[in-house]
Amino acid sequence: MEWGSIPELVRWSAERYGEREAVVDGRTRISYAELGARVERAAAACLAAGVRVGDRVAIWAPNTLDWIVSALGAVTAGAVLVPLNTRFKGTEAADVLARSGARLLFVTGTFLGTSYVASLRRAGAALPDLERVVVFGDTAPDEPGYATWKSFLAEGAVVGPEEVRSRAAAVEGSLPSDIIYTSGTTGRPKGAVITHEQTLRCYAVWSELAGLREGDRYLIVNPFFHTFGYKAGIVACLQRGAVMVPQPVFNVDTVLANIAAERISVLPGPPTLHQSLLDHPSRSTYDLSSLRLVVTGAAVVPLQLVERLRAELGVGTVLTAYGLSEASGIVTMCRRGDRPEVIASTSGRPIPDTELRLSPSGEVLVRGFHVMRGYYEDEEATAAAIDEDGWLHTGDVGVLDDAGNLRITDRVKDMFIVGGFNAYPAEIEQLLGLHPDIADVAVIGIPDPRLGEVGKAFAVRRPGARLTADDLIAWSRREMANYKVPREVEFVAELPRNASGKVLKGALRARP
Repeated sequence: MEWGSIPELVRWSAERYGEREAVVDGRTRISYAELGARVERAAAACLAAGVRVGDRVAIWAPNTLDWIVSALGAVTAGAVLVPLNTRFKGTEAADVLARSGARLLFVTGTFLGTSYVASLRRAGAALPDLERVVVFGDTAPDEPGYATWKSFLAEGAVVGPEEVRSRAAAVEGSLPSDIIYTSGTTGRPKGAVITHEQTLRCYAVWSELAGLREGDRYLIVNPFFHTFGYKAGIVACLQRGAVMVPQPVFNVDTVLANIAAERISVLPGPPTLHQSLLDHPSRSTYDLSSLRLVVTGAAVVPLQLVERLRAELGVGTVLTAYGLSEASGIVTMCRRGDRPEVIASTSGRPIPDTELRLSPSGEVLVRGFHVMRGYYEDEEATAAAIDEDGWLHTGDVGVLDDAGNLRITDRVKDMFIVGGFNAYPAEIEQLLGLHPDIADVAVIGIPDPRLGEVGKAFAVRRPGARLTADDLIAWSRREMANYKVPREVEFVAELPRNASGKVLKGALRARP
């Protein structure tokens, strides 16, 4: 590789691609040279704010140019990036901020009618490590520690470019570049620590296998807080000189308009995105002929979807892949030239220099350069996930065909996928258990024609409670990210359990 760290990649891309378009965000269009300059200004502001190599810097915002610049600026200053899910409520965000020890937070102003700053403050959590909150917008609370993005950048004027480049040069490839928080079966979010060199190597491979090219126009609908959005999106584009077109909210009309107006050629995303695109009643009124590359995964991919993308939209390359945060987001991937049946029914073969095997129970085990350093400050969880021989136990159950293609068949952890978002029953159960009228609860995934899967809760009311399904769903929408909210609630007298007290979810799934 030509870069040893993400800061080095940013500077390299600014020099190599220069006046080529880098980011299109609404009416704002900037070149790679301008992106490099903006990232250096953001890094200078981080240095002025006292950010040191290894400090955690969090970002809680949708896909925008500001996200790209602030994130890359923080990483250029040597920080470890902690992206927060934009669907988090204040209490969920505060938990990750507290446990990561983030010193600085970049946060959106009002997004989808919600003030993220107000949401965080309402949570009332103690965040002793959090020193600065920078708000993307024209206003910020008039009190110590808060600043607008504009005023924060102005503070960096006291730091010269040589100081910024000296700091960037001190960032070694073996250092952590980010901590991606992902929940396990315990329901407690765990932070997968990934290094610069792991990230760069993985997405150089991803770009090569996908066929991403210089000048491609890439609509990034996958959220930046997710490995797929940040790394297969921003990092891959920096490596290849593609144009980033971030889209803050998934809306099929906006996707169609963006493809047509910006001549989008690359559109990764979950199957639900592409299905809604194909089925849109006004699709024929948009020119979608520029689309040439689709990468999908995260759920079952119907063969018909692959065939329709090729036949109806003329997409030359449709690929599927499988990954998880603990393996830098990528484990297997189909190859260009694979038959449609292979692409639809499997997640492809291991990427180069990756070992994959199945345990006697069928669990997918992975070993390679991309396996995380461990969970942040959680040795017990790390030891449970990565064995003494370096095999990562994914928690997914799969089968391998004769050609080595992997098909995921089940999830050891009971996790289900809602429109591309991983939903973890144990975490949802913990949140539902906070409701004063709930005595016991279990959550499973059930099929949904639009989202693939959604949650269904089996709940036991406390004596005398008159809680209805609508009441609990409405309460859930206030207390947890939307994709976690159960779409159905069934009240039961008691949950089926085995002799050791574990809920028998198989029995719940078998209920008529």
